[in-house]
Amino acid sequence: MKRLFKNFLKYRYLLRELIKKDIKLKYRRSYLGILWTLLEPLFTMMVLTLVFSGFYGKSDKTFPVYILTGRLLFTFFSNSTKAATKSIRSNAGMIKKVYVPKYIYPISTICSNFIFFMISLIVLVAVALVLGVYPTKYVFLAVVPILNLLVMTLGVGLMLATFSVFFRDMEYLWGIVLTLIMYCCAIFYEPKRVIKTGFGWILEINPLYWVIENFRDAVFGRPLDMRAFAFSTTFACVTLVLGIFVFYKQQDKFILNI
Repeated sequence: MKRLFKNFLKYRYLLRELIKKDIKLKYRRSYLGILWTLLEPLFTMMVLTLVFSGFYGKSDKTFPVYILTGRLLFTFFSNSTKAATKSIRSNAGMIKKVYVPKYIYPISTICSNFIFFMISLIVLVAVALVLGVYPTKYVFLAVVPILNLLVMTLGVGLMLATFSVFFRDMEYLWGIVLTLIMYCCAIFYEPKRVIKTGFGWILEINPLYWVIENFRDAVFGRPLDMRAFAFSTTFACVTLVLGIFVFYKQQDKFILNI
């Protein structure tokens, strides 16, 4: 592990350049450019609020904040893991020509998406203030679920990047899995409705749901749910360790399959 860390520090400048490249390419030839990072979640929130507030008869004016907190976190997880899944194969040309630690590629895509996610939080702050959700002392605890989400995404991303080299259909299968995960994160509905139907256990076993709930607690001025914190933190750490192990064990075989 110490050797891996030293190697990572050695190539940190390359990681920075890859992140810059990802950011530049994302909105290349777009008139609004990086402004879409702010506009996209705002428009999505408006549509989801319009649809689901009417469907559930929701009258709470803070409902858009509830939706946005879930949507932003899930979007980061979704976009990052999908990008990581393709990261090795999309950089096959460089991997075949020069030696670069292969984990740099999935990590750089996740880091660039994390930067977009942090920028998009500006929208959340603005919407929350407009709708009367003011920050409290608990808002600083939002760092905890954000870090858990980042660690979890890194672990899942490394595993997906590995599997997709040997199993090309992983990219499409993961898209289906993400749809299932989205509906199990209570992004636009209240968990109580699911619990009453007897399917609450689906939320209980979803670590991403607990990350979102901890983030919502911080935004709405509530202390963190320690059970949610323990479960999501444990899952994130185990996932990262497992992702590093799987990637490290298989990375020498990438050159034969890309």
